[in-house]
Amino acid sequence: MNQHVLVLNCGSSSIKFAIIDAETGAAPLQGIAENLGAHNAQLRYSFDGKKTAIELSDNANHKEALASIGRVLKQHDALQSSIIAVGHRVVHGGERFEQSCLIDPLVKEGIRDLAKMAPLHNLAHVAGIESAQDAFPDLPQVAVFDTAYFQTLPKHAYLYALPYALYEQHGIRKYGFHGSSHHFVSHEAAKLLNKDIGQCNLITAHLGNGCSITAIKQGKAIDTSMGFTPLEGLVMGTRCGDIDPSVATFLIESLDYSAAQVSALMNKQSGLQGISQLSNDCRTLEEQQALGNENAKLALDMFVHRLVKYIGSYIALVGPLDALVFTGGIGENSSYIRQQTIAQLAHMGFSLDETLNAETRFGRSGRISDATSKSVFAIATNEEWVIAKDTIHCAFKA
Repeated sequence: MNQHVLVLNCGSSSIKFAIIDAETGAAPLQGIAENLGAHNAQLRYSFDGKKTAIELSDNANHKEALASIGRVLKQHDALQSSIIAVGHRVVHGGERFEQSCLIDPLVKEGIRDLAKMAPLHNLAHVAGIESAQDAFPDLPQVAVFDTAYFQTLPKHAYLYALPYALYEQHGIRKYGFHGSSHHFVSHEAAKLLNKDIGQCNLITAHLGNGCSITAIKQGKAIDTSMGFTPLEGLVMGTRCGDIDPSVATFLIESLDYSAAQVSALMNKQSGLQGISQLSNDCRTLEEQQALGNENAKLALDMFVHRLVKYIGSYIALVGPLDALVFTGGIGENSSYIRQQTIAQLAHMGFSLDETLNAETRFGRSGRISDATSKSVFAIATNEEWVIAKDTIHCAFKA
């Protein structure tokens, strides 16, 4: 019988879940409980390709959603009995958690303490962990941290040019996020290159509603675009990314914004959504641009401009580049964004195979560059598989 891991990714108003075979990455059951805390909360899942939706009670919370997920599992007894551990994605581990670990009261308290750095994420993770412990009390539970992958960043890359005491006393530094995704696609790229990961110089771009890009030298992350929080770096769905910090001061002092309003503006009202005034969805903006919408075009142009700037700077850091990798919802599926990006990198030795770029979407992975180009890959990420493997290692290591 296969041994499976229940992987949970608890957000502020949702729980993504999947049953993962840690050996193969297969996911016979996966789904999402969404709109938690609202009147239209529901649970959607697929089992062996068959999709089902279940309405949850109004204002259902994480505990109720986990209980519903438990009832779904009971309908598939053989699958439920094969679950041997629960793995939790945790966005922020700070410097305290350098690797995945079994969850005990001290670990849970540490995740809660770090909520000041990721309030939208870590408190939701704690709620999910506690609900999962209630729902699955006999299973080992493991926390897998987004930030752990970036422990290899050198100090000169992760520190900000602020008074050093702020780092020493308050941990203000770059941490990096999407670590499980960057880990997975970098190793997949190494396989495509037929090289050991320790010999690979890569740039991996995780592009979705949240976006990050990582410079990988000889298999280790040496810089990444997200920082103290997931706000820094690329233009994203609703986040502004890099910005002059004085803009925040101006908003507070001259326009009477509160700190909370500035945070909401930069995290939830900016990026593609803010510029286009239409949507944070790249697909919608591509459609509207084709119809002549200038704001949609501007938002996409800004997205690509920032991405190209980061790629160029990271090429300077990693040295001779083995491959540029696109992943995430946009990176895997938007042949337009990939084409626009590579077109601006033509002078650096990049060019696409138009057919491969058009065809490598919707779960397909592979090379999208032509024979004359430096290697460019689109690789479907699988963060859940990384979490499942880490969970097995932590829960059952000798």
